[in-house]
Amino acid sequence: MTQDVAHILTPQDCLVTLMIAVSASDENILTAELIKIQSTLNHLPIFAEYDIDRLNIMSQLVFDLFEQEDGLDALFGLVRDHLPDRLYETSYALCCDVAAADGIIREPELRLLEEMRHTLNIDRLHAAAIERGARARHIVA
Repeated sequence: MTQDVAHILTPQDCLVTLMIAVSASDENILTAELIKIQSTLNHLPIFAEYDIDRLNIMSQLVFDLFEQEDGLDALFGLVRDHLPDRLYETSYALCCDVAAADGIIREPELRLLEEMRHTLNIDRLHAAAIERGARARHIVA
């Protein structure tokens, strides 16, 4: 299934797979993270025409890739092939929001975000601003 899906990824699929990857990176997908992903899909204009049923397909793609030795590299390769450069910072912002959704960003999430920054060549200052915004939106009182 992974091979077939990989050939038909939309930019929105790429955004979804990255959000799922961040959530799954610590091997503990939390309810707060799932709610954040669902909320994002329901409210952001970029997902207005997105088929929500693809969420399960994209989740399975991520899980299949994470079972492979070089799965993260494969995931980033798919993203680079199917996500326009203009959406790289958007993808990083969405992933920061998912990572921060429960109020704690764990080490595996930080490592994945760092790898994402390097792979997508996101400017460090821009990344810092995006990260600060995510922290501010998800701070626990």
